[in-house]
Amino acid sequence: MSADDGRNWTSVRGFNDYPDYALRTEDPQDGTPDGPVLHLIRIDPRNANHMYFALSGGGVWETLDHGANWSPLNEGMATVVFDPDAPPSADQPTSLQWQPMGSDHDPRCVQIHPQQSDVMWQQNHCGIYRLERPATRWQRVDRNMPAHIGDIGFVIETHPRNPDIARVFPMDGTDVLPRTSPDSNAAVYMTRDRGEHWSCQNSGFPSRAWFTVKRRAMAHDDQDPLGLYLVMTSGEVWCSINEGAHWSQIVAHLPEIYAVETVLV
Repeated sequence: MSADDGRNWTSVRGFNDYPDYALRTEDPQDGTPDGPVLHLIRIDPRNANHMYFALSGGGVWETLDHGANWSPLNEGMATVVFDPDAPPSADQPTSLQWQPMGSDHDPRCVQIHPQQSDVMWQQNHCGIYRLERPATRWQRVDRNMPAHIGDIGFVIETHPRNPDIARVFPMDGTDVLPRTSPDSNAAVYMTRDRGEHWSCQNSGFPSRAWFTVKRRAMAHDDQDPLGLYLVMTSGEVWCSINEGAHWSQIVAHLPEIYAVETVLV
């Protein structure tokens, strides 16, 4: 943690010195390459002392006192299935299997709604979830995603004016986890009703494309209609100026893009 624009740093001891730190953040069988990955920090806009961490293999953690004390926030989330030959279950898509990745929980991206901060969305290695605080149990909301598409991905994005709307960019979740668009059909999937129904938004994307994205690959502006931006590891930037109804490539041939953010100028 830094309080002087990064000139000096101190350890967040409430997290780093947690008694079960190694158990919570490392997979004893395999482990994330180069160690556990803390890839996301979210701060409650109403209270800077209230923060969330997300770790690849370590789940979601919450602090109410600016990092002095932490507790896991993983209730309701399915655990990663380590057996690729395991039969489908209530916690798995109909035809998809998962390979060993991290520990029990693998949140890929967590979002806090900018206007209603008690509403949270999560794209997990094991599904798509929604949480409404002060509840502590995540609700799985991906049951009506098309079975051939599944519910695995890295990115999830909310709508700044409507907490019931969310978008994901699914990835192939077969036994080899290629992490590309399922069946080469690149598409954003959107829900308007908290995950009860999902619709495909693929107009403008190539008919065949093996796109891959990272955790922070989608962003929105605050315009009306909403502008959406999606970046690929292949160095492409895609944009929709009509809330996902149609997508256009606006930049190509860049190096691998990890994340995108928007700012009004």
